[in-house]
Amino acid sequence: MVVARLDKVVVGDGRPTVIIGAINLSDSSFYPGSVVRGRQDIIRRAREMVKEGAQIIDIGAMATGPKSMPVSEKQEIRMLIPAIKAVAAEVDVPVSADTQRAAVAEAAAAAGASIINDVSGLKADERMAEVISKTGCSAILMAARKFPGDVYTISEIREALLSSLNICRRQGLSLKKVVVDPAFGQWPARLSRLGPKTRKKLSKRGYSLAASLDFRILAKLKEIKAERPICVGISRKSSIGEVLNLPDPAARLFGSLAAAAIAVLNGAHALRTHDPMETVHAARVAEAIRDAVG
Repeated sequence: MVVARLDKVVVGDGRPTVIIGAINLSDSSFYPGSVVRGRQDIIRRAREMVKEGAQIIDIGAMATGPKSMPVSEKQEIRMLIPAIKAVAAEVDVPVSADTQRAAVAEAAAAAGASIINDVSGLKADERMAEVISKTGCSAILMAARKFPGDVYTISEIREALLSSLNICRRQGLSLKKVVVDPAFGQWPARLSRLGPKTRKKLSKRGYSLAASLDFRILAKLKEIKAERPICVGISRKSSIGEVLNLPDPAARLFGSLAAAAIAVLNGAHALRTHDPMETVHAARVAEAIRDAVG
């Protein structure tokens, strides 16, 4: 059985799907409805998410979508650290810092974060694995060769994740504290690599190659076999909007829940979401169906 610990939360085979509530601090987030600013509003939203079933709160200050703006390390620290400190003091669940920078991760751990969610899979900052190991944090590592989401076939995703796990081994970061993410999403590096054809609609489907590759990841999730539990971030993303012809992320809840249920059926152990309560419901029904045939 594949099992890991994200701080005190056990993730893996034979366990209920872990729900991770996502809070964004950056105004350039692809989903404006997820952005929270101001100490009291951040605390209020974190408490709401926990009440709705989130077992971990993940906070990020640097958006990574196709239209996101760059954020300096200094600015990321200025935005993220007070939020982590406030939430860690007010909720009784682990807090995760969504960052690719070792200095930010180090400051986040000192402020109360016990999980580092690195969408570069330890590839953006060579000090990241060392910092995570030194601070005793758990980690969520996304598939990347060098940049977030710059892989898209199942074999590439598997190789990128295994490469990240090898970095963990070299730096003494226990794999028992690591969960992997297959990089669902239309990441800038993926779109750049695919070139102009990525936005072209497939003739028989009505949505783009980029969206099709995302859905292939969910369809073939069991084939990733990266030795660690799998966390998937699907919530309200562009590919769901393409299928449903819904450009506004605020309208994509139901499509997100359908994708979340399929992810659980196909082997996801954790779901990162903007909508904990609804996602808990979808996950529990999907688990019941999965267990009925298992």
